Amino acid sequence: MDHSLKSAVAAVLRPLVRYLIGQGVTYPGLCALLKTVYVQEAEHFAPITGAAVTDSRVALLSGVHRKEVSRLRTQPDALLNPSRAASVAARVVAEWASAPSFVDRDGHPRVLPLKDADGPSFEGLVRRVKADLRANVIIEELVRVGVAVQEGGSVRLKRTAYVSDLPQEKLHFLGANVGDHLASATHNLEVPDDPFIERAVYYNGIPAASMPDLRSRLFQTAERFIREANQMIMPLDEAQEEGHHRRVRLGVFYFEDDSGAMAKTKRERSS
Repeated sequence: MDHSLKSAVAAVLRPLVRYLIGQGVTYPGLCALLKTVYVQEAEHFAPITGAAVTDSRVALLSGVHRKEVSRLRTQPDALLNPSRAASVAARVVAEWASAPSFVDRDGHPRVLPLKDADGPSFEGLVRRVKADLRANVIIEELVRVGVAVQEGGSVRLKRTAYVSDLPQEKLHFLGANVGDHLASATHNLEVPDDPFIERAVYYNGIPAASMPDLRSRLFQTAERFIREANQMIMPLDEAQEEGHHRRVRLGVFYFEDDSGAMAKTKRERSS
């Protein structure tokens, strides 16, 4: 592994390893998982090289012993997925916050009656996203995580993103979002002539007193961006046309810490 690749991999792993240590996951535990991932990815990579997907070939590509490869390839792949109610609820919130018929003139989600034969309603929203759950089940899920509130015969959306407090659901979205973000970055290394969007703004000298106002404005900007993206993509997903389909994930993230200020202080002291 060359120095540049090693530095990049270390930067990606540091926050993950820091979190794992806090959760009591030690180095051997991560190694066992990494061994499984290496075998699975080698299985996917082997056909690309034109080779048969044998235990020996997977062992050669992954560096994992052939006996271990044979054992791991026979084990079922256990994936962490959010509950069905959570998945449907997330789609309902995205539609509610973006579809023209469910927002007002200012782009804010409407307060929806549970039923309304002549206009937008929560039951109509559930039908629109082709949910296979009853409306009351989805309302219970939205209320449980604090995303919506039921007021008599109506439902009001409190925030325009589905965010669950359940650790297993947060971990699912961590894997999905960060995994696709990393896949986008590695795609750009492998296919430089057809890159995906992978950009960020970075500043390290923002006064701490400015942060509350800046953070609030940036969050509002991100909300508008996600809403506009939903409005652009959702009609294509709803069309359900025949033929080849692709999945799309477009994300926004925000991070802040004191490392920039600390580095600036160190430079001032050394000058």
